[in-house]
Amino acid sequence: MPSFTRDDDLPGEPTSPWLATTRGETGSDREASDDAGDPASDRSLESLRSVDVAVVGAGITGLSTAIELRDRGETVAVLERDRVAAGTTGRSTAKLTSQHGLIYDHLRREFGPRTAATYGRVQEEAIDAVEDRIEELGIDPAFERRPAYLYGDDADPLEREAEAAEAAGLPASYVTSVPPFERARAAVRFDDQAAFHPRKYLLAVADELRADEGAFLFEGTRVTDLEPGAPVRVRSPDGTLVARRAVVATGYPILDRAGYFTRLHPKRSYVLGLRLDGRAPEGMYYRTGENYRSVRPHRDEDGRLLLVGGENHKTGQGGSTRKRYRRLLRWARERFPVRSVAYRWSAQDYVPADRVPFVGRAGPGVANVFVATGFRGWGMTNGVAAGRLLAERITTPGEGPAELEVFDPLRLTPKVSLGTALTENADAVSEFATDWLRTFFSPDRSVLERGEGTVLRRGGEPIACARDAAGERYAVSAICPHTGCLVDWNDAEATWDCPCHGSRFSPDGTLLEGPATEGLSSRESPGE
Repeated sequence: MPSFTRDDDLPGEPTSPWLATTRGETGSDREASDDAGDPASDRSLESLRSVDVAVVGAGITGLSTAIELRDRGETVAVLERDRVAAGTTGRSTAKLTSQHGLIYDHLRREFGPRTAATYGRVQEEAIDAVEDRIEELGIDPAFERRPAYLYGDDADPLEREAEAAEAAGLPASYVTSVPPFERARAAVRFDDQAAFHPRKYLLAVADELRADEGAFLFEGTRVTDLEPGAPVRVRSPDGTLVARRAVVATGYPILDRAGYFTRLHPKRSYVLGLRLDGRAPEGMYYRTGENYRSVRPHRDEDGRLLLVGGENHKTGQGGSTRKRYRRLLRWARERFPVRSVAYRWSAQDYVPADRVPFVGRAGPGVANVFVATGFRGWGMTNGVAAGRLLAERITTPGEGPAELEVFDPLRLTPKVSLGTALTENADAVSEFATDWLRTFFSPDRSVLERGEGTVLRRGGEPIACARDAAGERYAVSAICPHTGCLVDWNDAEATWDCPCHGSRFSPDGTLLEGPATEGLSSRESPGE
């Protein structure tokens, strides 16, 4: 991809440590070096006739589902548009924790104590499941048990959260002596939580799958359509896969039979990987509030990194993303002895209106397709839990396991979700109308500096124009093919982001992230 670096470039390599330290480690690379007799070396999607279960997505949710299905004797194929764990999983802060912000008091009040207890239990079981799998595989993905702290300036909600979490059976307690780097009135401490290197872990899981004659993994395979039925047909440019069941383990479901676009909204957040002059704090920390902060150490080959995250906003909205990195760095320097910025990256997550993930049947009348999405930024444990629950649901007669009732995508929760759903959908409609109106008054030409992008007008059509560091100009349609909203320029990542449902595209129109299933078409650039 062309460079969009500018003279005032942000510090740090623009990637996560999970991706930077595992470059080149993909399924295709590994299969190419395998012996001809290895069952993984001569299998292609085109030659594969059918499997028991097709899994779309090779992040922590998809691969957790696939390995659980393999363990239960199912044949399974995983289809991934990019590489293993190169999406949201490879851009997370990789906390394995049942502490998910102010969630347990919310669950207890709105859904009842049983739901709060179930939610907490499956998260705790997910931490143990990852630890057990690491031991089974004999790998070292920097897994470490650590306490996790939820802190803030308002003590009352934290005290209620601690009481609700403890009542739900979690290792939680109310404390007032943290964090060591910032004054706060109170905190909730969760003991025996964990952190790890998610891509090292999932690459080992992927290797375990490839070594099995009944498991298949196809990277660089973009799914363009999924036809529910008996059997399910999963279509891609590389061929059509037939399966008895399918699991959609992507950020946004490619099959929307339950109105997910009205019940989920996308958010982006930002992370810095920092080298310090001195020791990093030992625990993991999360500050409550609309503009949250996340802090956790990571053990790597060069010693310790401190990961500092925050500055979240709705995708495609909120102004300059470069400024968000700068604000995050300023916050970190005020609290830590920052020597240098090693990495910087961003991630996208989907937030359900009622704050509970969607895990289960994809929609009404869809018996053989399942989804797992809406993890609110807490996908490490939710993804592992979803994999276990879906594998058990697929391989066990009936509607079990019982825990899936909590995460049922077909649930109706108007009391809890209606206000948020109305607000988010009104926002999407407003963005659609405002951006299209702005197009009619936008210029038909503009002088773009290197590294800049803007939406111009050619006749009545909006054109997304960008200029790279070498001065070359790119022009594509500014209309997102998902629902027709107009994209917005992301000046830190040099991408076109849809402000309605979170689809993202490169300057040349290549699709980077759904829910769109195709890119932005090329256009002739308006003049300067």
